[in-house]
Amino acid sequence: MAVTLAQHLVTQLRDFGVERIYGVVGDSLNPIVDAVRTTKGIDWVHVRNEEAAAFAAGAEARVSGKLAVCAGSCGPGNTHLIQGLYDAHRDGAPVLAIASHIPSGKIGTGFFQETHPERLFQECSHFCEMVNSGQHGADMLHIAAQTALAKKGVSVLVIPGDVADEEVGSGATKDLATRFGRVQPDPETVEELASLVNRANSVTLFAGAGVRGAREQVLALAEAVKAPVGHAFGGKEWIQYDNPYDVGMSGLLGYGACYEAMHEADLVILLGTDFPYSEFLPQKDVTVVQIDADGSRLGRRVPLELAVNGDVALTIDALLPLVQPKRSRKFLDSLLRKHEKALKGVVSAYTRNVEKMKPIHPEFVAATLDDLADDDAIFTVDTGMCNVWGARYITPNGKRRVFGSWHHGTMANALPQAIGASAGNPGRQVISMSGDGGLGMLMGELLTVKLHQLDTKIVVFNNSSLGMVKLEMLVEGLPDYETDHEHVDFAAIAAGAGIHSVRITDPKKLKKELAAALKHKGPVLIDVVTDPAALSMPPKVTSQQIRGFAMASTKVVLGGGVGKMLDMAAANVRNIPR
Repeated sequence: MAVTLAQHLVTQLRDFGVERIYGVVGDSLNPIVDAVRTTKGIDWVHVRNEEAAAFAAGAEARVSGKLAVCAGSCGPGNTHLIQGLYDAHRDGAPVLAIASHIPSGKIGTGFFQETHPERLFQECSHFCEMVNSGQHGADMLHIAAQTALAKKGVSVLVIPGDVADEEVGSGATKDLATRFGRVQPDPETVEELASLVNRANSVTLFAGAGVRGAREQVLALAEAVKAPVGHAFGGKEWIQYDNPYDVGMSGLLGYGACYEAMHEADLVILLGTDFPYSEFLPQKDVTVVQIDADGSRLGRRVPLELAVNGDVALTIDALLPLVQPKRSRKFLDSLLRKHEKALKGVVSAYTRNVEKMKPIHPEFVAATLDDLADDDAIFTVDTGMCNVWGARYITPNGKRRVFGSWHHGTMANALPQAIGASAGNPGRQVISMSGDGGLGMLMGELLTVKLHQLDTKIVVFNNSSLGMVKLEMLVEGLPDYETDHEHVDFAAIAAGAGIHSVRITDPKKLKKELAAALKHKGPVLIDVVTDPAALSMPPKVTSQQIRGFAMASTKVVLGGGVGKMLDMAAANVRNIPR
């Protein structure tokens, strides 16, 4: 029996395992929306801006690893998707975007709301094609979905509204492949790597997001060669916890002795990281090796002595039998001591009289949130100062997830990402660490949280300032300008939207009030008035280092506390063999 392309598409997405489509209804998208209405097993999640739909789909895909879907109607409807699609694509989240289009017979005529989405989305997708008939659309759907999963990124299917109503004669497409082979390293290359490791007196390992699933192998290699292990922000949640070799994080959000560990070693091995800030990577006098399953990333940040195209876990599994274990712990132990000393040197600003400081110290908020949150909580983190709090205070444990707009660096990501995380993970605690600037940008999504009664906890670091931008200006020797704004009572706004809210201004009451808010069922907004002047700059950072960085969240190293990481560093030093 023939069905329309719209009905075929929705049924197929459901059969592929897609449970919801995020978007705003209307216009050329109506045939697809109506197909959702009549199809059991798949829902429409109405948002207030299609940008949020793309962020939400990207977050759902990040957590599940499965295909997630968003949609936008013709013209401005689908152009709003682009910010969230860039973010998902750069972070490797498998997302299918349905970009509906003006009537096919009007394309090229300058018709109302005409754009060229097949051109617009090229840069933020692996696949972007326009459908020219119902049957063509049925065929293209499978290709688009499979490409998003296989290449770990965005696919865009452009569908004119009238084509969505065309009948499709053939049966359903085949099931999607969801399991993909891991990249085996070349044996000769592994032998070369073993030779470099065996010749080096000191080795440092630097881990990125690509060490997910390779934690045991990384720690085994660190033990064999007595190597300190540092990480990029993307690798933090996979390698930093319970790590006896941990020396912290590099970059302008960095802390501890990671920078020294990389620059004082004979050999640095980059593990599954595309760390873009080459200023922090060794440039000379250090041999650098990179291991990555994506061969296109090899050597694009710093010159390499050896490039290894392979899955990190499989590569280390092949390497370990060839490695001659090192006896001396001198290099490792010296860096562990430097790491503990570095962390001790920055905690005093946070720990001194913190329960008396008004406005509330933002680090105190983040540390308390870390203590109170569930062991398997999902944190979404706004770009800007919240990136600092996420990097320094949210403690990973192998079950928590912490992510933000790490690669695209856009404002306003945390709340819509929390929407997707909540919708895709009912019953799991989801916490949005929102800056007041980011929340203000997509504040309409509070209505989305209320509409769908998502169990989302929105913690607002409310300092009435674009704090990161202010610090950027000061570092450049410029007077801050237009960074401060009138104070906003976000708790009152949330209450007006029907969301349970609490406003916290007294640091002595922070723990009790935050705990009660986190336990409340349903959506909650927690408006914490924080001190915009609570940060200090360390002496190492220069304006030359700052200049040229794309992400505002990575432009300043901030002096302050580092949460439970000091406890682990101290334990690691205590466990050094005497």
